[in-house]
Amino acid sequence: MESVIVAIDGPSGTGKSSTSKAVAAKLGLSYLDTGAQYRAITWWMLTNGVDTDDPAAVASAAGKPVIVSGTDPNHPTITVDGLDAAGPIRTQEVTSQVSAVSAVPEVRTLITGLQRSIAAAAAGGIVVEGRDIGTTVLPDADLKIFLTASPEARAARRSGEVKGSDVAATREALIKRDAADSSRKTSPLAKAGDAVEVDTTELTLQQVIECVVTLVEEKRAAG
Repeated sequence: MESVIVAIDGPSGTGKSSTSKAVAAKLGLSYLDTGAQYRAITWWMLTNGVDTDDPAAVASAAGKPVIVSGTDPNHPTITVDGLDAAGPIRTQEVTSQVSAVSAVPEVRTLITGLQRSIAAAAAGGIVVEGRDIGTTVLPDADLKIFLTASPEARAARRSGEVKGSDVAATREALIKRDAADSSRKTSPLAKAGDAVEVDTTELTLQQVIECVVTLVEEKRAAG
């Protein structure tokens, strides 16, 4: 198997981004952070005065921004209308609104199409991470992995990323996000039936990376 498409799904704080980037870099694959794309369109909505709590308004504006994702795992980039959005999309304001925006079917249809075109164009293969990659975006992916971890472990990791944040409040926000992502009608967060589940609660990041690299190499050898 010269080219391999790897789908890595799971809720926030399970180590998806760090694992996916490292695995892609180690194996010489492209990398796509699909969550960044939903953050990017959310940031554009907020910046352009679109009411993110109004699904009709979000739907009508969804096709306006031009989102471009760089797929180098060592230097992933994202631009919106030619502007570097890597920093702005990580604000708390965007984080608090991204579930609402990403639940709008028109938004998901557009972003899903973008994700599929990027995966199809990736020479040599790609690691794509998100919440509905194995179930909706790339149901024919060569390997599907679903990362999980306890809410406590995830909250501790997220709080470690954001200095001064409250672990208990972070845990509640993660649980609320999980509920929103899992219950939305269009492409909810779910484990694909043929995905390999990896519980990262008791594992170091390096152990998770090694586990996933082994799974990919086994799939390549079998293919």
